[in-house]
Amino acid sequence: MKILVCMKQVPATSQVEVDPETGSLKRLGTDTRTNPYDLSALETALRLREQLGGTVTVLTMGPAQAESMMRDAYMMGADDAVILSDRKFAGSDVLATSYTLSQGVRLLGGADLILCGRQTTDGDTAQIGPALAEHLGIPHAAWVSEITSADETGIEVVQNLASVEQRSRLNWPCLLTVELNSVVPRLPSYRLKRETADRPIRIVGFDELPERNLSLCGLVGSPTRVEKMFPPAAKAKNVHLEGGPEQEAGALVAILREKKLLETEVRA
Repeated sequence: MKILVCMKQVPATSQVEVDPETGSLKRLGTDTRTNPYDLSALETALRLREQLGGTVTVLTMGPAQAESMMRDAYMMGADDAVILSDRKFAGSDVLATSYTLSQGVRLLGGADLILCGRQTTDGDTAQIGPALAEHLGIPHAAWVSEITSADETGIEVVQNLASVEQRSRLNWPCLLTVELNSVVPRLPSYRLKRETADRPIRIVGFDELPERNLSLCGLVGSPTRVEKMFPPAAKAKNVHLEGGPEQEAGALVAILREKKLLETEVRA
């Protein structure tokens, strides 16, 4: 069983600079963390490996600093790690990112199962997984909240589709996008940290991809553009009320009425 998990480093803070020309986030030099949804995808992969055997490979597209995320994945139990890293990939939208990831999957010889987090906390599009499946021509199930069974032929899942719950069965190979709270990710292991300290992490550039079509990668291959991106301005102000309970309650009621959150008159 060959399982591949797509992961991403995301900003660890909302205070991120935006490139005024491209509308992209300036990621270099910004504190990062592993996308929380992807940790659920990795945990799902590790549990399926325990059940069905095989290997778990982690794949990401990003700068070389993603190596720290890959080391964490090794400490959780991943077998191999690959980073697609090249300046030609910079500025990718959903279509270009999913295409580049599909080239990474093909470079690795494909997979029986590809797992992605439902979405990332920076882009929030929830489109990378389905788009990747389309590039690879394999079936997919999105928003998976539970895996009910898996065997040598395929997998059965529960999809939480907002207003309905759907049960689906997919044959291998296939792709799933996993909900945040579908499983609880295990903690990194100190034993695995020691055992994998010297394990290599493969860095793959544009020239190593099976198809080297620059028109489909990076900013050049991105048909969509972010017109404007900015952090929301913080407008909340703290209000301190003084006096006894009656005075504070009266002052609070007056504030709520002023903001039209309470009726000005009490109706019988």
